[in-house]
Amino acid sequence: MQPNASTGSGHHSQARKATASGWIGSALEYYDFFIYAQAAALIFPQLFFPSGNPKIAIVASLATYGVGYVARPIGALVLGHWGDTHGRKNVLLLCMFLMGLSTMAVGLLPTYPQIGFLAPLLLVVLRLIQGFAVAGEISGASSMILEHAPFGRRGYYASFTLQGVQAGQILAAAIFLPLAYFMDDKSFNAWGWRVPFLLSSVVLIAGYIIRREVEETPAFEKEGASGGVPRSPIVEAFKYNWRDMLRVVLCSLMNVIPVVATIFGAAYAVQPAYGVGFSKSLYLWIPVIGNIVAVLVIPYVGNLSDRIGRRLPIIVGSLGAGLLSFAYLYAISIRNVPLALVMSILMWGVIYQGYNAIFPSFYPELFPTRSRVSAMAIGQNIGTTITALLPALFAYVAPPGSHNVPLTIGAITFAITIVCAIAAWSARETFRVRLSDLGEKNVVPIDKLSYDAMRAQSMAKAKKAVA
Repeated sequence: MQPNASTGSGHHSQARKATASGWIGSALEYYDFFIYAQAAALIFPQLFFPSGNPKIAIVASLATYGVGYVARPIGALVLGHWGDTHGRKNVLLLCMFLMGLSTMAVGLLPTYPQIGFLAPLLLVVLRLIQGFAVAGEISGASSMILEHAPFGRRGYYASFTLQGVQAGQILAAAIFLPLAYFMDDKSFNAWGWRVPFLLSSVVLIAGYIIRREVEETPAFEKEGASGGVPRSPIVEAFKYNWRDMLRVVLCSLMNVIPVVATIFGAAYAVQPAYGVGFSKSLYLWIPVIGNIVAVLVIPYVGNLSDRIGRRLPIIVGSLGAGLLSFAYLYAISIRNVPLALVMSILMWGVIYQGYNAIFPSFYPELFPTRSRVSAMAIGQNIGTTITALLPALFAYVAPPGSHNVPLTIGAITFAITIVCAIAAWSARETFRVRLSDLGEKNVVPIDKLSYDAMRAQSMAKAKKAVA
C-alpha cells in the first residue's frame, strides 16, 4: 500500500510545479513586505514623522513596521478560513492582489512635510492591509506544497516556501542597494525610495500569471468530494488542535532573529541617533549576503529533516541563533563590518535555518487537512505579531545613546529562542506519518526501515520523472 497518492511520476511533476509556484509566489509577495521593512528602518523616520525629535521618529517608524503584524491575526482568521473552505490556490491569489496593490499605494504616498499627520496615518492603514494579506501566504503555500509532495520528501519540498521568502528579502535589499549607492541623499529622499514600491506592479502581474496555473491539491479535492470541507475550520482547529496551535505560536517567536538582523539591526547600525555610523548602502549588504547563504542552505536542511526528523534541527537552530545574536550586535557596536558580516551569515544565513527551513513542513504536519491552513495561519501569525512589536520595544529599552545594546537586546533574544526550543521539544514527531494521518492523535509513525525504503523509492521515481 502506498503511503499517499503522490508517489507516481505524474504526482512528482505536480509536486515540482506546486513547489515552483510556491517559491516564486512567496518571493514576490515577501519582496513587497520586506521593502517596507527596509524603508521603515532606513528612510521613513525622516519622511513620515516630525523631524524635531529623531529618537521619537525612529521608535515611531519601527512601530509602523510592527503595525503590519497587528493585522496578521485578523488576516489569519479570514484567509485561513478561505483556504480551508475555498482551496489553497484561491487564497494565494487573493493574498497576492491585496499585497501588490497596497504596496504600490505606499509608493504614491505624500510625506509628512506635504500633508502633515495624515502621512503617517495613511502609512499605517496601508501597512495594515499588507499585514492582512501576508497572513495567508506561508500557511497557504506550505499546505499546497506539502499536500502535493511525495512521501518522505515533505520537508525538502516544503522548505522551498521559505527559500522563496529569503529570495524575496534578497530582492528587496537588492532593489534598495543601487538606489542608495548611486543616488545622493536628496534625490533618494525625494523620489528614489518610491521606486521599489512602484515596481510592485510587476510583482502583481507576474504573481497572477504564475499562480493561476497551479492545480488544487488532491488532499483538499478529496475533502470536497467526500463532503469533508468543514463549515468552520477555525472552530475545529481551536476545538481539536489548540495545543498544537499554541506550540506554533511559541515556535513562531523565532521571528525575533530576522527582526534583530534586519529591522532593529538596521536602525542600530545606520540611524545617526545611535551613533554607530554604518552607511546605508554598506549595511544593506549584510542582510543580502546572509540571505544568499540562507537560500543555499535551506534545501539541505529541509532534506535533513526528512532523515532525522523536524524537532532536533529546530531546537539546535533556535538556541544557536539566539546565542549568536549577542555577537552580531556586538560587532555592530564596535563598527566592525567584517565581523558583523560573518556573524550575520552564521546567525541568520546558517544556524537560523535549522528552524526556518523546517517550519513550513513541521507546522502543517501538526494539523489535519480539514483545518490545516486555518490552524497554521492563526498560530504562526499570532507568534510573529508578538515579535514584530519588538523593534519598538528594543528601541525603548536600549534607546539611542545606550552603551548596553548588545547585552540587553541579546539577552531578550536568547530568552525568546529558549521558549521556541522548549515548544518544539514538546511536540510529537511528524516526518514518518502518512499525509492522511497528519493531525490525528495517537497515530503510530511508520517504522524507520519501512520509511527509509519508501523514501528511497520516492526519490528514485522523482529522478526517473526528471530524466
